Amino acid sequence: MAITTSIALRNKIFYQIFVRQFSKKHNFEGVIEKLDEIKNLNVDIIQLLPINPIGEKNRKGTIGSPYSIKDYYQINPDLGTMADFLNLLSETHNRGMKIIIDIVFNHTSHDATYTLTHPEWYYQKEDGSFCNRVGDWWDIIDFKFDDNESLEEELINVLKHWAKIGVDGFRCDVAPLLPLSFWKKARKELDEINSSLIYVSESVHLGFIKYLRDLGYDAFSDSEIYQVFDICYDYDIYDDFINYLKKESSLQKWVDNLLRQEATYPKNYVKLRYLENHDMDRIAKNCDSDVLLRNVTAMLYFLKGAQFIYNGQECGLTNKPDLFEYDEIDWSNYNRADIVTIMKKLGKLKKEYEYLNGIMDISCLSMDVMKITYKKDNKLFMGIFNFGKEKEIEITAGYDVLMNRESSGGVVKIVEPLILITAL
Repeated sequence: MAITTSIALRNKIFYQIFVRQFSKKHNFEGVIEKLDEIKNLNVDIIQLLPINPIGEKNRKGTIGSPYSIKDYYQINPDLGTMADFLNLLSETHNRGMKIIIDIVFNHTSHDATYTLTHPEWYYQKEDGSFCNRVGDWWDIIDFKFDDNESLEEELINVLKHWAKIGVDGFRCDVAPLLPLSFWKKARKELDEINSSLIYVSESVHLGFIKYLRDLGYDAFSDSEIYQVFDICYDYDIYDDFINYLKKESSLQKWVDNLLRQEATYPKNYVKLRYLENHDMDRIAKNCDSDVLLRNVTAMLYFLKGAQFIYNGQECGLTNKPDLFEYDEIDWSNYNRADIVTIMKKLGKLKKEYEYLNGIMDISCLSMDVMKITYKKDNKLFMGIFNFGKEKEIEITAGYDVLMNRESSGGVVKIVEPLILITAL
């Protein structure tokens, strides 16, 4: 992790927006109209999917993937103009929130501007045609870094361009697939423009790192990526929790790996904690009841790191927006199962007490019940989350945050999530 990274980032809440699917307008204006609603979720940082023009050659679907980029300096005209984006940036800042944009430097579209100006920057087959390192990503072609100083300088210029425009940071797509030396150089140069920029690495699944290494390519672990980035995605253990929900693994395995992170990463590590994002199924799809959905939603706010909400998650949706077509979010079920109420209460709680910077302990009380506690400022913050059937648990007396009432403690049946604050 960057030495300058502050653990105050653990007190932040991210909100990811897929602009094209976010509203009926499919553009920046549609996002602006809901900024107050987003702010009410205690959101600090809006994270946009790529906003650049999408390539047309070998496009997936009708509209194409936002991760198949034609020009890093331009705005996708389907989303609006640069003036529209600057208006979104201004309106977001006026509400005390930040915006980070998605940067995709591992690859471009087949018809990107660089294919004409710098074809030598790409992997090529023997016949001279462009290619990539991952077979199913057939709508894109990969850059070939290999000590390519001119390519690195150009990509750093792209980052400088957006930093000068006023974005507050970057979510870097598959960052571990690019040279670590490039990221170090980039951050050093950008610090001269704005040392407060936030750097989020979409660190990847452990299996994908091994796959690329087996092919002879470099792919960096989270521990290596933390040398530069402030925040890493949670893919190193996320599957353990989903596999538990699918009854393919144990809750204890996931808990063990949460504790392993405490010893594996630098003491000021910040993880991006999410239940879903644009690459994975909706969490509600893996929850067979509203009770379970409430428990996993509450649990999210007790994971050490910055909490992350994907647009539409507030509705308990099961449909993951299509990356390649228009597939707008259905907002009609807003606050399904009272999960927005939980998000607001626990978002406020984590900001008020900053308990995620306290001393953490995690344990399984049974095969399906976990307890997470934090000790901070002579207070104990306790979350008990039941992902199975009701169970009797002995608890201490305290204030029940979700129910807004004093709890006398003793043996109680745990069904709904329980959040207690007690004096030490």
